Amino acid sequence: MTAINLISNCTMKPSSRFLLIGRKKSSFLSRCHHHSLTMSNKPLVLNLNHKTMHYPSSIFQFGRLMNGFQQVLRLPSWNLCHSTTCLRIRATKTERVSCIDGVSFKAREFSNSVETKGRGDGEDTKEKNCDGLKNCDEEETDVEKEAWKLLQKALVTYCDTPIGTVAANDESDKGSPLNYDQVFIRDFVPSALAFLLKGEKEIVKNFLLHTLQLQSWEKTVDCYSPGQGLMPASFKVKTMEFDDKETGEVLDPDFGESAIGRVAPVDSGLWWIILLRAYGKLTGDYTLQEKLEVQTGLQMILNLCLSDGFDMFPSLLVTDGSCMIDRRMGIHGHPLEIQALFYSALRSAREMVIINDEHSNLVGEINNRLSALSFHIREYYWLDMRKVNEIYRYKTEEYSLDATNKFNIYPEQIPMWLMDWVPEEGGYLIGNLQPAHMDFRFFMLGNLWAIVSSLGTPRQNKSILNLIESKWDDLVGEMPLKICYPALEHEEWRLITGSDPKNTPWSYHNGGSWPTLMWQFTLACIKMGRTDLAEKAVGLAEKRLPFDSWPEYYDTKTGRFIGKQARLFQTWTLAGFLASKMLLKHPEIASLLCWDEDLDILESCVCVLNKSGRTKCSRDVAKSHILV
Repeated sequence: MTAINLISNCTMKPSSRFLLIGRKKSSFLSRCHHHSLTMSNKPLVLNLNHKTMHYPSSIFQFGRLMNGFQQVLRLPSWNLCHSTTCLRIRATKTERVSCIDGVSFKAREFSNSVETKGRGDGEDTKEKNCDGLKNCDEEETDVEKEAWKLLQKALVTYCDTPIGTVAANDESDKGSPLNYDQVFIRDFVPSALAFLLKGEKEIVKNFLLHTLQLQSWEKTVDCYSPGQGLMPASFKVKTMEFDDKETGEVLDPDFGESAIGRVAPVDSGLWWIILLRAYGKLTGDYTLQEKLEVQTGLQMILNLCLSDGFDMFPSLLVTDGSCMIDRRMGIHGHPLEIQALFYSALRSAREMVIINDEHSNLVGEINNRLSALSFHIREYYWLDMRKVNEIYRYKTEEYSLDATNKFNIYPEQIPMWLMDWVPEEGGYLIGNLQPAHMDFRFFMLGNLWAIVSSLGTPRQNKSILNLIESKWDDLVGEMPLKICYPALEHEEWRLITGSDPKNTPWSYHNGGSWPTLMWQFTLACIKMGRTDLAEKAVGLAEKRLPFDSWPEYYDTKTGRFIGKQARLFQTWTLAGFLASKMLLKHPEIASLLCWDEDLDILESCVCVLNKSGRTKCSRDVAKSHILV
């Protein structure tokens, strides 16, 4: 008989940190025991205080220990006894729902598949997937071979199954790894892309399923507990010893409670959705996204992002440090990076979500938000010389529905560096927009992802790459690519960053150069027919990265020095390089990872201003940008 013990101390609020699925002894066969159990189709019996509940094994294939085992079973915490409880699971052939102490419950159900909806071009996409790239007889350079070896070395296993890659594998930093020995959702995306392009899909599938099970389920009012639907920033595989001296592996997630600044990750769930879509597109395997548990997790993320609040804008309101720029950098509010990822995640979800009676309005909500967000970013975040001149002549304190200066931006906010920096044939999306505040800095990730997702118009996307080409020395220099430009300096640096010693000017997130951004730059260039720019950038990186031991980031205005606190053998640095190289070899694959312009989004004006007594809708202004 196969048995698993889940231990919970009910005398205090149980920990929500661990996912405990299997236990293992020292022998190899014992370590593999978890795998053989979770793949079984036999139902399981739960014995608790001599009362029996029966559930299919798939529950515990994806089950987790969140706020104690009562969360696995969807039980309220007050229903449990005040003593240490042992939950033993054994195989049986029966299935039914019972109750504990008079309280009926039903565990979250999981299935191998659900009824699918028509996906339009899904079959064509399946035929075009890149599953066969691994069989292509291509010559790899010595640098690529070294990068693949390092990527394999960075693999993390859970119960003898690969589930991700560590953030960095710096041998000289073993004594103080901080959280670089963990698997980050955002960091794993370029690794996943490299594996998928190589035809190795199982690790990506494992990652998607295991991180899904770390997702927060229960709504709480405890400010130290994650909100429902939140995905962790990272997780770590830990080995724990139990009362019987046996050991077992657990997944320990971090929702921000251990992070610097204690900020919850807004982007993790968005990246998870984007990666889920990429998995289906690149493998042709859509059964994963059609699983009930995956659909449930997807909808929980959407509910978290689409929930009503006090904000009047369609963009997501977030705090500093909640995305790739994980330190205080003055990006609180509505940073472009989050809006571009949010838009991409919504477009991804619209392709994958399965409509049923319970969620019949979800696609409508997604379309409404896409329409409003697209208009908002294209119209109000866009900056070129024409827009700068318009802002320069703004009138302030305008109170009307037809105001030109809708956000009360003062012309004095225009920085001096901007006047001569924006080229005539280029432009970009600004970093942030709030009442009486425009962040004029150029943020690379948000602008690149706006191109990839078609958040920007075709004309705007072309102008962004024109600007990068025109300002190559500023934004690329000797190592691609600047995360933002320009850096905060002097008194502005002291006030905005809090005198952060890691974010000194032209270092780390304050104007540092991040090679991992190459794969997104490559995607954007291929989409816009500018592979020459991507090849130039990747060529620069290929000459230096292996020589410098694949560092996390580079310092100085031109990216000349290795970052003063940069970890070496940074996984997403080498994975981003590998993904870029493979995309350049197979540019046709890039179309599976990008989104084309969707004119239907522009046709639906969700505000319906003409029906609310308002006389003018400015959506036609945004539509005019479509004409190239």
